[in-house]
Amino acid sequence: MTISRNHLSKAETVVAAAVESGVANLVGARTSIEQFRTMIRTKNESELALWLQSAKDSLVASFAKGVKNDEVAVRAAITSPWSNGQTEGQITKLKLVKRQMYGRAKIDLL
Repeated sequence: MTISRNHLSKAETVVAAAVESGVANLVGARTSIEQFRTMIRTKNESELALWLQSAKDSLVASFAKGVKNDEVAVRAAITSPWSNGQTEGQITKLKLVKRQMYGRAKIDLL
């Protein structure tokens, strides 16, 4: 659902087509997700209101509701040149190391 059709392998494309033919609502959901991703990547804030209207009646309605509740923050994320992606990546890496070492430094092992 989140990977562009251009980046799917042949087998993945066949599976996606079979699933979408079986569940027609997924086509609309996939379109909504692609529109949102394009809007974020191209920093096109003007399409947000239109996207919220179209997404509220699809399978991604709960996600659209969350975006609507935090609309000010989403607009700021779209228009701002700043990103905290590097920070979040470092935090995730630190948490991974912490979880891996959690059970390995007990007193009886030392």
